Amino acid sequence: MMLLEVFAVIFAIAYLLLAVRQNILCWYAAFLSTSIYIYLYWDVSLYMESILNIYYLLMAIYGWINWSNRKEKINLSIKEWSLKKHFASVILIIVLSLLSGLLLNNTEAARPYLDSFTTWGSVFTTYMVTQKILSNWLYWLVINGVGIFLNIDKELYLTALLLLSYQVISILGFINWRKSYYEQK
Repeated sequence: MMLLEVFAVIFAIAYLLLAVRQNILCWYAAFLSTSIYIYLYWDVSLYMESILNIYYLLMAIYGWINWSNRKEKINLSIKEWSLKKHFASVILIIVLSLLSGLLLNNTEAARPYLDSFTTWGSVFTTYMVTQKILSNWLYWLVINGVGIFLNIDKELYLTALLLLSYQVISILGFINWRKSYYEQK
């Protein structure tokens, strides 16, 4: 298990560093990392996290297709959402988290509400990455903060360290994308 987690972490770091640079290869690294995490999270009863990684796997394919823009040969530009759209997004994440947490509450699922929050938040935020929405990095700061706790709780210490490094990389990603966002205007 430890060796699998090491490989998952390596590919996950590669994904994020490549995403910060807006490099399409990030989606290959995401595919490999999530393939491993599907198994790891299921094994420690974080079912929503395991299902989330199936979604990540599909989003890695979608992200690659969306970023490649082969027909247009134009780079996908960074965008930002209105406050109204952000507010609606946060409400949706909270409602979905409460509903799925409630459904998982009577199972052997570990921390069903927090697991649901990180899952639904990640589902939504991963979509934001595929669309190059600038504020995705700020969402990740909150989601990964909760994820650090969940992974420490399940003794997935390397993954908790990964998420801690994600906090730093997310700040750098926000700075990098913000610079690109204003340069393209």
